[in-house]
Amino acid sequence: MDIMSLNINELTAFCKEQGLPVFRAKQLYEWMHKKLVSSVDEMSNIPKNIRDMLREDYVSLAVLERYISKLDGTNKFLFGLKDGNVVESVWMPYEHGNSVCISSQVGCRMGCRFCASAIGGLTRNLAPSEMLGQIYAIQRLTGERVSHVVVMGTGEPFDNYDNLIHFLHMISDEHGLNISQRNITVSTCGIVPKIYALAEEGLSITLAISLHAPTDEERKNLMPIANQYTIGELLEAAGDYFAKTKRRVTFEYSLVAGENDSEAHADKLAELLSGMSCHVNLIPINPIKERNFTHSDKKSIDNFKFVLEKNHINVTIRRGMGRDINAACGQLRKKYISG
Repeated sequence: MDIMSLNINELTAFCKEQGLPVFRAKQLYEWMHKKLVSSVDEMSNIPKNIRDMLREDYVSLAVLERYISKLDGTNKFLFGLKDGNVVESVWMPYEHGNSVCISSQVGCRMGCRFCASAIGGLTRNLAPSEMLGQIYAIQRLTGERVSHVVVMGTGEPFDNYDNLIHFLHMISDEHGLNISQRNITVSTCGIVPKIYALAEEGLSITLAISLHAPTDEERKNLMPIANQYTIGELLEAAGDYFAKTKRRVTFEYSLVAGENDSEAHADKLAELLSGMSCHVNLIPINPIKERNFTHSDKKSIDNFKFVLEKNHINVTIRRGMGRDINAACGQLRKKYISG
């Protein structure tokens, strides 16, 4: 029984099944999800026999490595899980609040060519407690409140859909950290059926879709998922998400020098997204040694942005964070595993 993955109602039912007073559920939930204790031994008003019963089932992530950027204060964490696997997370300080980017899987099976997360494939899904645990550990370690959450680290969140939805409800629960759903972003490489499913969940989160190319053929060269779903199907699903939630969709576009960053690519992208209520986030890629991709130069990036703006597409260039500490998805984990 993974008690940290139980919401307040599930934890209440668990306490009843164990013959414990119902009020213990509220106490336990507060210790785990508000006070963010790293061990059951810190739960001072819980009897020892109950703590002993729960000890084996309590999820706490071990901090294996922590790096702090000298450029912008970004923190990169490598966490050890109970089964010996490792995941990574990033804490980023912004003027509007502190943002944490978390992983949803150990590894990834999507195979995007420019991403370090996909090297080695998928090991397993993360439980809701392990997704929550990344945020809780970072808030404990930094002493700073987390106000924004991005599920954009290692893994494809929609490949772990049920656990993702459970996590989203818990992180925004008023009994826990109560992070506004409007401050939560979930990124997908484009699993179309799950986009339709998410639109029915009644959530107010931001959906970010990794596009990275304006044509199906070019997208197939970068992202294997494009062999399963066309850009047309993806945009139709995105339109449905906006219609159901009234939440503007973000399209992530990683700029790779010589691959997808020309003015012609920008023109095609503008034509593709014309009339949609959306936002484009241009991302100069972080080069990784296992791939021969390099990020676009400043002139190409600025020109790409200009073309989109000229065509009335909302666009920003993502500020590069933590470049001196391998802060891109999958880089630290890959380095740790490889020794």
